[in-house]
Amino acid sequence: MKTFPKPLSPEEEKQYLQKYKEGDVEARNILIERNLRLVAHVARKYQGPETDQDDLISIGIIGLIKAVSTFDCEKNNRLATYAARCIENELLMMMRVKKKQTREVSLYEKIGVDQDGRELMLMDILESEPVDILEELELRKNSGKLYECLFQVLDAREREVIAVRYGLGDREEMTQREIAGRLGISRSYVSRIEKNALKKLRECFDTE
Repeated sequence: MKTFPKPLSPEEEKQYLQKYKEGDVEARNILIERNLRLVAHVARKYQGPETDQDDLISIGIIGLIKAVSTFDCEKNNRLATYAARCIENELLMMMRVKKKQTREVSLYEKIGVDQDGRELMLMDILESEPVDILEELELRKNSGKLYECLFQVLDAREREVIAVRYGLGDREEMTQREIAGRLGISRSYVSRIEKNALKKLRECFDTE
């Protein structure tokens, strides 16, 4: 069982939020670190036989980073309340992506019988040429491999940058400058993260 740092008191939270608002990056890191217990708490609701706790926490941390980066003290009372929603939204999005991955239909699935009583398979009624079917299967395989690599070789921040940079998982595509503003980091740092993440993904594909 992982142990996480003790949450900040309301007074400490206000203090670090103010410091972060003034440009203190270390204050931002403390706000994230001291709210990791909240990530674990929210992620626990989504645990199941087919979900890995580390994956859930990694995705939840992305939501926490977004929450800290976009939290507005004037509009929200407590960071934890706002962060819990952001964490949950990120986890729900991951669940939708995984659901899409597993929703595969076999070309050899039996769907009925023809006029002569012979069994009909899905492949029998597809109008595409065999080469198109093969191309579609290859594309599906590569898409599945991409998402596997995203969770296998990238850390939470790298996944976030790649997801919004290339519009993965129904995310809106963003420029490096937009991502930098969203995550509270420099554009050049976003560029380095993206370059390193793409290198990892290429290496992951090359292992197959």
